[in-house]
Amino acid sequence: MHQPLANLFRFTVCASLFGLANLSHATENGGTSYPLGAENYMSGAMPPPGFYGQVFANHYEADNLRGNDGRKLPVDFSVRANAVVPRLIWVSDYMLFGGSFALHAIVPLVDLDVHLNGQSQSKRGLGDVIFGPALGFHHSDKFHSVLAFDMIAPTGSYDKHDLANTGRNYWVFEPVYAMTYVDPNGLNVDAKVMYDFNRENPATDYRSGQEFHVDYAVGWGLGNGWVVGAGGYYYRQTTDDSQDGERIEDNKGRSFAIGPSVKYSGEGGWFVTAKWSKETDVRNRAQGDAYWLKLTVPF
Repeated sequence: MHQPLANLFRFTVCASLFGLANLSHATENGGTSYPLGAENYMSGAMPPPGFYGQVFANHYEADNLRGNDGRKLPVDFSVRANAVVPRLIWVSDYMLFGGSFALHAIVPLVDLDVHLNGQSQSKRGLGDVIFGPALGFHHSDKFHSVLAFDMIAPTGSYDKHDLANTGRNYWVFEPVYAMTYVDPNGLNVDAKVMYDFNRENPATDYRSGQEFHVDYAVGWGLGNGWVVGAGGYYYRQTTDDSQDGERIEDNKGRSFAIGPSVKYSGEGGWFVTAKWSKETDVRNRAQGDAYWLKLTVPF
């Protein structure tokens, strides 16, 4: 099944860390509800009927903010975000439109540390929960896809006066299409395409613009359970933000990340993926590095 992954940590972090500095960069405070780049190999391959558990582990760190021209902003800034994110997946026997019906839920547990212009704050707790239905299609032994509709609920803590928050305080609705081409002895290609419709934050009357993003992975199967290659994400904000009914122009975010990515599949249907992604071509956001580990186990 597609994997919306899991880690609202870094995005809720980047979403709220600029509040005290009164910076307005791309979406509200430069953040994103979906954890960009969380997915890796097998993101579009839904497993057979049954229950499955996943655990995502993430470390993200950044020490600079980029403006609308891509240049580093003159602020003293750093952020460190760690998260452990369990995910439960249920794939049913029920078929709809030729696809297997499934449900999933992701519950991020976040640890944040933010520094900005001599101020600092640390916070731990629940992030914003992701959940939703999906349909999985198996077009051949090697090609698979998933259609899904994810919802991100404002379950994390939020205070507009805080430097760091574990939640963004608004709902997000996210259509998803994920595809996987898998060959144990050859080419492996994955892409998870998402589009975010953000609701208004009632605490600030701020509505972040719509967002398009893709998690991707490309690798080569070595025939012994290992796949080696590269992965990351592409992100682009497509519409302007607004506050109190007024459009905010020239602050749309964008970024691209790439780095090494590996997968190992064991007997019994379990597998683990790992990657490091470095962010480049960043506009109106923090620029940093993300480290990901994901374990999938059938019950």
